[in-house]
Amino acid sequence: MAVDVHTHLVPKGWPDLAVACGGEGWPWLRVDSERAAMIMVGETEFRPVGPQAWDTAVRRADMDADGIDLQVVSPTPVFFGYDRPAAQAVKLARIFNDRTLETLAGDERFVPFCQVPLQDPDAACAELNRCLDAGHVGVEIGNHVGDKDLDDAGIVAFLKHCAETGTPVLVHPWDMPGGPRLDRWMARWLTGMPAETHLSIIAMILGGAFDVLPESLRICFAHGGGSFAFWLGRLENAWHRRGDIVRGCSEHPPSHYLNRFFVDTVVFESAPLRLLVDTLGEDRVLVGSDYPYPLGERPVGEVVRKAGFLTVEQQQKLLSTNAKRYLGRP
Repeated sequence: MAVDVHTHLVPKGWPDLAVACGGEGWPWLRVDSERAAMIMVGETEFRPVGPQAWDTAVRRADMDADGIDLQVVSPTPVFFGYDRPAAQAVKLARIFNDRTLETLAGDERFVPFCQVPLQDPDAACAELNRCLDAGHVGVEIGNHVGDKDLDDAGIVAFLKHCAETGTPVLVHPWDMPGGPRLDRWMARWLTGMPAETHLSIIAMILGGAFDVLPESLRICFAHGGGSFAFWLGRLENAWHRRGDIVRGCSEHPPSHYLNRFFVDTVVFESAPLRLLVDTLGEDRVLVGSDYPYPLGERPVGEVVRKAGFLTVEQQQKLLSTNAKRYLGRP
């Protein structure tokens, strides 16, 4: 068995969000043909998408071609709505969570993850509960809400609720800084995404989140955990040498927390995959692809299957065993 824990979905359609949720400038889908559409934000083109984003038959065919048995399906982060008033974000989450279940239609090869209005922790917990009752298995969250990182008290309270309900969490970078130096060559995606994910892990460590959250929390950071594994030594050195500034609220050195989270394999090459396994351990790395987007990995899991440094047992851990533990499946 092989499991892909990091894929995204875009429903084929949804109601006019300005009417359904209030406010203006919402994402919408410009359908150009049966096989081509464009995610729009206001009047700005955001990302082209094809039938892989909404057609489960196409997704299943691609899974068969890549040797993937189960696929975790999460929202596309542009739809999070964290910058909106909480009441609007609640309505938005309900629309997209319900459309996700309608699109996947109970197909057991797809594992649906919901989104929540994370700017309001109480509303986020309520929406998570509604979604778990409806058939969602986990939740995808962004790596920050405005200037609040994942050590924010409200977000920590939501993550504690996820631990208590046994809900796996996927942390995805979003809302990367822009500007003239980052708007060329997709630099926000090439440098901003790794940096944002790195920062979110640091926030949970130095902000003391891992010290107060139950060890039962199953949380995975997308895109290989960003640049965290590469710079762990720098973080560890700073924690010991400049503890007056760097230690924050953490009770232990950063390396103490490596068994508290998972990362996916969206790193594309054998050398960074080896760094992840060497740094975090063979039990903490899961296959992910970022399907169906063009910066994702295809064939899915190829970096694991071609990694000559992995034993057969280690490959099986990365391909499925770790993912089943993350998802809470026997």
